[in-house]
Amino acid sequence: MFQTGFNFSIQMQDKKEFIKEQVKLLAFKNVTDDEALLSSKTLDSIIAVDLAVSLEEEFKIKIPFTEINEENFDTVNRIAAYLSKKETTC
Repeated sequence: MFQTGFNFSIQMQDKKEFIKEQVKLLAFKNVTDDEALLSSKTLDSIIAVDLAVSLEEEFKIKIPFTEINEENFDTVNRIAAYLSKKETTC
């Protein structure tokens, strides 16, 4: 049981690092895990879609445009949680 939780933490951290790298490439800004992205306008709609495309390619999932919103995409933590949820439903 402990090993599974440990692997989950590593996987979540890997997701967060990938997201932060992509935000830096697309928005030219280093961000923290809880920093607002959409509501602060760090990511505009075009950059958010570009980020979603990168996530789709990296994690082999589909992200409907309607799910690119503040609830799912406003922080690195929310995006990572969204990705984990999408992976378990695919």
